[in-house]
Amino acid sequence: MENTEMSDKMLALVASRFKTLGEPLRLRILQQLESGERTVTALVEAVGGNQPNVSKHLSILHEAGLVSRRREGTSVLYGIGDPMVFKLCELVCRRETKRGAREYAALVGGVKISGAKR
Repeated sequence: MENTEMSDKMLALVASRFKTLGEPLRLRILQQLESGERTVTALVEAVGGNQPNVSKHLSILHEAGLVSRRREGTSVLYGIGDPMVFKLCELVCRRETKRGAREYAALVGGVKISGAKR
């Protein structure tokens, strides 16, 4: 892999994206939106939050370009604005699954784990 330095602007952008994804409720919201558009009310019910809090997090996700929104009649529907977010989450989860499998193996007697798969 080629080693290319990122500009300060690009580093700030990447840091901002990770900061946006660093809140578990936002990840739960994204997880719910993966299967399709939802209203705030539906998201509140699905993630177990309250309306003002879910709306605040949707606003942050929308500002970051991760969530889209559109009006349909009197409702506002939220959807995924950048599907690449799921690839990023998958990479992190895959890495953590491998690390977790190794840690578990060490705890139960050092069973060697080679390439834990999803």
